[in-house]
Amino acid sequence: MRILFLGDVVSVAGCEFLRKKLPGYKKMQEIDFCIVNGENSAKGNGITPASAEHLLTSGADLITTGNHAFKRPEAERLLEESGLPVIRPVNFHRSAPGRGVYVLEKRGLRLGVANLIGRVSMDQAEDPFDAADRVLAGFAEQGIVNILIDFHAEATSEKRAMGFYVNGRASALIGTHTHVPTADEQILSGGTAYLTDAGMTGVIDSVLGVDIACATKKMRTGLPVRFENAEGDCFMCGAVIETDAAGRAVSIERICVE
Repeated sequence: MRILFLGDVVSVAGCEFLRKKLPGYKKMQEIDFCIVNGENSAKGNGITPASAEHLLTSGADLITTGNHAFKRPEAERLLEESGLPVIRPVNFHRSAPGRGVYVLEKRGLRLGVANLIGRVSMDQAEDPFDAADRVLAGFAEQGIVNILIDFHAEATSEKRAMGFYVNGRASALIGTHTHVPTADEQILSGGTAYLTDAGMTGVIDSVLGVDIACATKKMRTGLPVRFENAEGDCFMCGAVIETDAAGRAVSIERICVE
């Protein structure tokens, strides 16, 4: 199985670039499933029904999110009622709308996808390690061997620890949230593909997708600044993971398409 995972898509520019590049890239790389983090796909940040629909009609099979999942009020309806393949972190409080796991099926292939959020320097959430145990046990009960986890977290140490924690039980654990691609892709000893952060899909000359002047003013002055999304040339960052019949990763390739 060949899985494409793309890091946080940022605003209109990221969405439009994804639509331009993704279909051809999937065909060229013979991708079976494409997972996209879309928690910042709406203008400004957050996700809306319109931005989710854009990603799905551009070639995403499933959208994961993170700490901005409920930034927009309409996201509650998107996650709870739409029926679209959009998930939020499974270890949000049990009262949160929507779900944190999804099983994709295509041409006789099945891929279990889970979304987790970290707790270091993040808003309060339930223990992601306990949540990972529950998720993996649930997939095992369904006989699903190909499993990808999007771990949306700030601390590289927490992501690294989670990678080793699910080693041998998940096909891949890919980190998101920091919008900066890391150069540490590897296959762990138990056959789990790991990458600390997939990066983002959005404007290259930006501060994590935000206009440079806005971000710099905020950092220099500490005063409230209304962030604006950057404009300009974009890239599409993520990773391609290939698994064998037992769900073990045989390769992981970090990608950046301009």
